[in-house]
Amino acid sequence: MNKKTDTKSIQLEFYLTPEHECPYLPEQKSKTLFLTPELEPNIKIYDWLIDKGFRRSGDHVYRPHCENCKACISVRLKVGQLQPSKQQKRCLNKGRRFSTKIQPAKFDLEHFNLFERYINSRHADGDMYPTSEKQYKDFILCDWMNTQFLDFIEPTTGQLMGCAVFDQLKDGLSAIYTFFDPDYSKFSPGRLAVLSLLELTEQLNLNYLYLGYWIQNCRKMSYKGEYRPIECFVEDRWVSLS
Repeated sequence: MNKKTDTKSIQLEFYLTPEHECPYLPEQKSKTLFLTPELEPNIKIYDWLIDKGFRRSGDHVYRPHCENCKACISVRLKVGQLQPSKQQKRCLNKGRRFSTKIQPAKFDLEHFNLFERYINSRHADGDMYPTSEKQYKDFILCDWMNTQFLDFIEPTTGQLMGCAVFDQLKDGLSAIYTFFDPDYSKFSPGRLAVLSLLELTEQLNLNYLYLGYWIQNCRKMSYKGEYRPIECFVEDRWVSLS
């Protein structure tokens, strides 16, 4: 099934996958709408699509398109509006011990080894386990996107503690994935990554931090609901949820 739309300068074509097992909700079936691979995206096209609730994984741009389920909600945070909880404030304060570094995303063994350790520890029940260098590259890296690493470094040893992968877009940053050393779990690196990316978004004078899909009934995806107010893409428009 193909669908077409127009971004004023270029016509985009999409295809809808057959029904398949839902990766997030057990015993559910899902369908996914993909930008056709025959068209190589660019940042301008993706800027338009992410504002319509799309997301990228590697080179692929997609959006859930399930007929009987609307559980996957694209969400974003608007700069200057977050009302941080006490838990979030503590996380940021504890996270100040780490130094940070921003660099273009590329393959190196230090990041891959950390990613592999994280997957083995936290997601051995998922479809990325066991991981490989190819799977890592296909998931994280993207030739046409301005993808970057926000590294968190233990200053006493210079050890890479965690990495937040993000894309820089015209009006905001898009958080792609965060992986970290499980030994540092007490610092809540996932939460630290979101809060740090929101700070970076503000420093860059951008408007939004896109967080991907919030799935309230999925343990691994429900955490995004802790950030309020949050904007949700519902019925083809962004609405604020306080």
